Amino acid sequence: MNIIVCIKQVPDSTRVKVDPKTGTLIRAGVPSILNPYDHYALEKALAIKAKTGAKVTVLSMGPAQAVAVLRLALALGADEGVLLSSRAFAGSDTWATSYALAMAIRKIGSFDMILCGQMAIDGDTAQTGPGIAFHLGIPQITFCESVDSDGSRAVVKKLIEGGHQILEADLPVLITMTMPVDYAPKYPSFMAAHKAQDKKTVTWTEKEIGADMHKLGLEGSPTRVSRIFPPAARQKGEMFNGSAEEMAAKFVEILKKESFIK
Repeated sequence: MNIIVCIKQVPDSTRVKVDPKTGTLIRAGVPSILNPYDHYALEKALAIKAKTGAKVTVLSMGPAQAVAVLRLALALGADEGVLLSSRAFAGSDTWATSYALAMAIRKIGSFDMILCGQMAIDGDTAQTGPGIAFHLGIPQITFCESVDSDGSRAVVKKLIEGGHQILEADLPVLITMTMPVDYAPKYPSFMAAHKAQDKKTVTWTEKEIGADMHKLGLEGSPTRVSRIFPPAARQKGEMFNGSAEEMAAKFVEILKKESFIK
């Protein structure tokens, strides 16, 4: 069984800045971490590996320093790491990113399951995982709190409004993972990190994955961030008490005062 986990190196979300001209993140001088949702997805993949002996490959796209999250994943127990890194990928939105990752997955070869975090904390779109599934033409199950597999089928606990669904799917399938509220990520020991230095990582550009240049970067991105700004300050609200009739009369009075009605 072969599992591919898509992971991302993200900036500390409390310190992120955006270039006002390009709408892209300014990463210089900002501490980077493994996206927490991806960290959780990786742990679930490693749990399946422990039970079935599956091979776990981690895949990421980013600048050269993003190899750090691959090394962390390898230290936690992943078997191989692949980094997509090239100026051609710069400025990619979720559509262009999912296309590049799908092309890399095709190059990796045989896979039974793809796990992704629900979303990246520097974007919060939850679109990249589903985009990968679309480009690969495989089924997807999103917003899953747990996943298990015996090597032939996947069983997931999917979060829905008001509760959960337990679903089964034939392989191959792409699954996006959401985190429990009490999730605390695991980190490797020093010895595990040391041993992981011998594990294989490769870096591919757009040429190695055979990607269409027109589908990458800003050119291949149908969405753009025009501007980012804090919401305007709002006046302090007022609280009123009374009967339904009194509240209705007060509401009409306020609407008249604010010139919404005459």
